[in-house]
Amino acid sequence: MAVRPDRDAASYDRRIADPVPDHPLLAGLAELGRGESSIVLDAGDGERVFKVVSSPADYCFLAADDRPIGLHFPRLIKDHGVVGKASNGYSFRLLELERLLPVAGEAEALGQLLSDAYWQGCEKWANLGVNRGRLALYHIAQEPPPGLPTSLVKAVADLSDFIEGYPVQPDILNPHNLMMRPDGTLVFSDPVFLP
Repeated sequence: MAVRPDRDAASYDRRIADPVPDHPLLAGLAELGRGESSIVLDAGDGERVFKVVSSPADYCFLAADDRPIGLHFPRLIKDHGVVGKASNGYSFRLLELERLLPVAGEAEALGQLLSDAYWQGCEKWANLGVNRGRLALYHIAQEPPPGLPTSLVKAVADLSDFIEGYPVQPDILNPHNLMMRPDGTLVFSDPVFLP
């Protein structure tokens, strides 16, 4: 998926600078990637990853009891708890998750359709400031673009409901926030952030 021309491409390149926390489960593991508030490490079996998160938004989305679950959401294998403190002041939490892949093929096309609909909604509701993303997501669930599968419409509605219960904002414009399973299923891998 392409970065939106209106978004600063450098904003997608902000990476957490903290070292990998010292923890027996993480010792010697290869780092797969970093985000603004997370580090992803290869569990070594091709099926799982360890994700160290320092954002309460990420933690709630991935591990809260009332998080959205289902076909289009990451599968939590185990919450290993607090494993240190990040330089941003939040606790580092260690999560064991299913391994996801960058979007390609049909998943990439669906992701682009969803991202475009979200962007159009953000433009339409721009006068609402920070709440435009919430409203854009809600309207995708209510009036989905043609070609969006029913399961993905339900996932958008579930994500919208989750966001209403937490002090987080949606972001499905960043191409790294949507990934896929090996079978090609589109997954909301990191669609929330703290404003």
